[in-house]
Amino acid sequence: MTAVSPATKAARQEQIAGILAQAQVRSQEELAAMLADRGVRVAQATLSRDLEEMGAVRLRVPGGALIYALPGGAGGPGSRPGGVGAAEAEAVFTGTLPRVAAELLVSAEASANLVVLRTPAGGAQLLASTLDHAGWPAILGTVAGDDTVLVITRDPGGGAEVAAALLRQAERKAEERRA
Repeated sequence: MTAVSPATKAARQEQIAGILAQAQVRSQEELAAMLADRGVRVAQATLSRDLEEMGAVRLRVPGGALIYALPGGAGGPGSRPGGVGAAEAEAVFTGTLPRVAAELLVSAEASANLVVLRTPAGGAQLLASTLDHAGWPAILGTVAGDDTVLVITRDPGGGAEVAAALLRQAERKAEERRA
């Protein structure tokens, strides 16, 4: 017997989540075709709304392609800022943030309470969103361009500490991958 999903928004979004977890999807057209293969027909406008509601982000992968990705849980990219408890914020800092930093952080420079982070083209938005959602108490907020993130720290002299911590986390995660 073949499992059949009802034609509801929740079922459609569950199918989308399943596809994005298993495949590198580069476009909404590609995602719509994969959904159609599963028997789910969807208009482009509906698919676009679903992706936005689900918090999907575009992530640059090795080779330069952009793919759709979903947040890894509370506090991840695409989740709402704030509202995460200390335990969840710590879990993000030891999970999602180091992974994203290891993939996107090119350099970090500090001056007083400001930190300038450099990323490959198109990576700044994802890194800034991850920082915003990490619930890191030392960070007041971020501003992102295409390849640069400006981080504002709460402590007037806290920039150097935040820059060093980000670089350590990125390096530690990169070393774990190599091992």
